[in-house]
Amino acid sequence: MTGKTEQINLYGVKCPLNWAKAKVRLEDLERGDVLEVLLNDPKGRKDMPRAAEAEGYAIIAIEEIAGGWRIIIEK
Repeated sequence: MTGKTEQINLYGVKCPLNWAKAKVRLEDLERGDVLEVLLNDPKGRKDMPRAAEAEGYAIIAIEEIAGGWRIIIEK
């Protein structure tokens, strides 16, 4: 991970809208940048990593945090 890191808090945003919002942020980043996605939707926890990888992004980590998850995606 050599680029900058940004964070987006999507607590309360349901799938698939949470992926749509994360994807818009990812499109603004440069290759090598990282987006930390905070979410608490269990469906998003399962679906977002699959959607991100299908679009060519790399999943760096999925961590359980207070009340939800942190998904770290590299562009």
